[in-house]
Amino acid sequence: MSDDLGRRRRGRRTGVRRVRRVAAMVLAASLVATCGATIPNRRGPGWGSPGMVGGGGWPFAGVPLPPSEAAGAAYLPDSSVVRLADGRVRLIPFGSDSPITVAASDARVAAAVRSDAAWLARGTVPGPGAPDLVVRSTAGGSRAGVPSEYRTMAARALLDLRLLTRPNGASLASWYGAWRYSWPRDSAFSAAAFAVTGHGPEARRVLRFLARVQNENGMWAARYHPDGSAVADGRPAQLDSLGWVLWASWFFHTRDRAAAAELPELWPMVVRAADRLANSLDEDGLPPPSPDYWERKPATEQDPKRPTLGVVAPALAGLRSAGALARDLGRPVEAARWQVAEHRLAEAVARHYAPHGYPRSPIRGGRMDTSVAFLAPPFGPFDPGVNAAMLNAAQRQTLPNGGVLPGEKWSGDPKVAWTPEMASFALASACSGNTDDAVRRLDWLAGHRTSLGVLPEKIDAKGRPAGVAPLGWTAALVVLSLAAMEKPLPVPMPS
Repeated sequence: MSDDLGRRRRGRRTGVRRVRRVAAMVLAASLVATCGATIPNRRGPGWGSPGMVGGGGWPFAGVPLPPSEAAGAAYLPDSSVVRLADGRVRLIPFGSDSPITVAASDARVAAAVRSDAAWLARGTVPGPGAPDLVVRSTAGGSRAGVPSEYRTMAARALLDLRLLTRPNGASLASWYGAWRYSWPRDSAFSAAAFAVTGHGPEARRVLRFLARVQNENGMWAARYHPDGSAVADGRPAQLDSLGWVLWASWFFHTRDRAAAAELPELWPMVVRAADRLANSLDEDGLPPPSPDYWERKPATEQDPKRPTLGVVAPALAGLRSAGALARDLGRPVEAARWQVAEHRLAEAVARHYAPHGYPRSPIRGGRMDTSVAFLAPPFGPFDPGVNAAMLNAAQRQTLPNGGVLPGEKWSGDPKVAWTPEMASFALASACSGNTDDAVRRLDWLAGHRTSLGVLPEKIDAKGRPAGVAPLGWTAALVVLSLAAMEKPLPVPMPS
């Protein structure tokens, strides 16, 4: 009897521990963000997938390739169709959302490859004219790169962005668990990447989704389910999303006026977002504190009473972009209204952030982070002080594996590099004339892709992918960076 009682008590304790573990896992999953996770870096189920399998047909469905089948697998050129090590081919047939494995001679293989290649050919794939690479493999050593290496990386990034874009325009951060959501920030960059390569229908679809889910007050939720419903997990709205969507809207209009004209929702969305942003400025010209791409509470910042540069820089880019769009569309009243707000915010940046070297929080000795790159081209005009601060921040954040942390005193794993940050520095350098720095960062990104050539979210201390792959934000930034290496990107200029 006492043995049975002891077993029951041990069983109850084990059950309690299991419940606690499950609760902890659920909480951890709810806190993980596209680029702001402060929980310890751990591989979740399926994180090791080297990429997604597609099929070339609407609705561009994608599923992860199991890690057990990754060895020896490769994408067929310019497609999301995967040839397995045994010679068979994995794809998702047209009109389906489930993968099949067929012989390479199956007619559906050629049809899927043709469809993907034709989609790429509707626009441009940046890379052929970029400098040669020296690509370092994750296993160590190096091999001489070829001019087409950048193009291969760009094509894969574009195809992955298409696989992550749902038919309703929801641009997902990635395919896995807590990443299978649409962040307005990430979506803005996806729209810009599609726009810069001439894939206007995809850019328009993403922006239409953002217009549809925008609140009447101009704000967006922190993130959305694929069906467009807001994720009700308690995290507050992130003010930087306003600036990023405004910048992407102007960028889309600048790159493809015909496609923008076919999006009547664009201008009302811009008005709501720009007015909300302009009206949020306080007496000092700054927006209120808000989570930014780190996705953490303002109370945890060095200066909790003022916004981080991760909010301020996108806000400034957004107001400039909204004003430029209004002037181009012959909307003088709105242009004048947003110009006033833009000038106030620019002056506040000059007063509070510039004297300290553009740190994350506007205080003496403030820590540096990647958001200084958000003040640089293509988001604003070249400024020598910003350029010096950006190079300084990148150096301070560099890890032994060659990658970068999101910022100084990062609260996550201090040995794991983040690819969106590396790609952000690459984009800013490519647009600021720091060509050698841009090439070096693009080389690093190219050399730390998965075995399928996909850009992952993170890289561990040993140079291995340590996060979900692909990550849409990184893919978009790489496409923009490679495009900037070939031809200068448009920059919203101060009014």
